[in-house]
Amino acid sequence: MVPTTSPTLADIPGGRAPDREYRIDAGGVGIAIHEWGDADAPPLMLAHGGFDFARTFDTFAPLLADAGWRVVSWDHRGHGDSDHAYLYSWDADLRDASAVFDHAADRRAVPVVGHSKGGAMMIQLADAHPFRFSRLVNIDGIPSKRPIPDVAEHERTKMLAGELTGWLDHRHRTAESQRKPGTIDELARRRGRMNPRLSFDWLRYLVTVGATETEEGWRWKLDPSMRFGGFGPWRPEWALMRLSGFGVPFYGMLVEIKEEMGWSTLADDIRPFLPEGGRLEMLAGVGHFAHIEQPHEMAERVLEFLGAPA
Repeated sequence: MVPTTSPTLADIPGGRAPDREYRIDAGGVGIAIHEWGDADAPPLMLAHGGFDFARTFDTFAPLLADAGWRVVSWDHRGHGDSDHAYLYSWDADLRDASAVFDHAADRRAVPVVGHSKGGAMMIQLADAHPFRFSRLVNIDGIPSKRPIPDVAEHERTKMLAGELTGWLDHRHRTAESQRKPGTIDELARRRGRMNPRLSFDWLRYLVTVGATETEEGWRWKLDPSMRFGGFGPWRPEWALMRLSGFGVPFYGMLVEIKEEMGWSTLADDIRPFLPEGGRLEMLAGVGHFAHIEQPHEMAERVLEFLGAPA
């Protein structure tokens, strides 16, 4: 039966809208921040994946907040309610994340949970700014490519130039593009091709918080210049090779069921780079969006690793 009403949080078991939403300036780019939990509780940072936005945590974040944390998530530039930018890069995302940490955590070491692209970003940020992290949980966001190449320095320069040229050419082609409009159900079905394991009710709900209604129909808020593999010049193995030197308690989770938006990383790819004392777990029976498929089970794992809020 085709739904005849607009979806709401009431259609999503356990779903809860953020308690606070606001924006900060990150070097001229407006970044939207969403918080669940008591405003005076200790902060826990939550980083979403590529093509996602903070409201995809509407069932997962409340469980962490109910355990006593102030859960802070933000829309990456070009995603959700954050500003679109002229150019995107991995480093720009990291600068935005640093601005969010400075605002929400006041330069204290805080626990961080990252999913997919957000998990890979947090590996790199923790390597560069370990003082920001007390613990790091990575949900299916440990990228790898097999084998990791040994590239000469002069070749790395050529690779970077090629990545930059390709990204600038793509940005030029998409400068005036718009996301294709459609009904709530049409956008939900499109999203379903990338999220085949998520329920149609959930996908319809995502449209109402991740898209904007226009005269032509609903359009995803995601910048049209975004593309798979399009985070600017970056390679997956750059994050993986930073992992072994971690001084931050680390808990990585990989999923058994591979999906289009996942990294398809195998545990054997990660073990040689796992930091001392690091924990790695394969989750059976779930796909890339494990925190949406099984929010209670995932929250229990995360909370057990983090311990009680200080």
